[in-house]
Amino acid sequence: MTNNGSNWNAIMQYSFLHVFANDGVIDHDELQMLQRLALQDGAVDDKERDVLTRVFARVNPQTVDPVVWDEIQRFKTQFGIA
Repeated sequence: MTNNGSNWNAIMQYSFLHVFANDGVIDHDELQMLQRLALQDGAVDDKERDVLTRVFARVNPQTVDPVVWDEIQRFKTQFGIA
């Protein structure tokens, strides 16, 4: 099975192995890595958007640093992530 250039699987694996298995929150470095994976080909495709929607739904303003929360919101808005 090919991902056709999509990093959705890498995003999913990274988020569950490094983000949520670790401490259950997204820190600045983890967010940067998620963004790098999603934008590796210059765009966020539908599969990547779907995975990121599920990842970001697992955090809230009380569980992440305010600066990270603001960056998540900007990233979601910029790339149409629910």
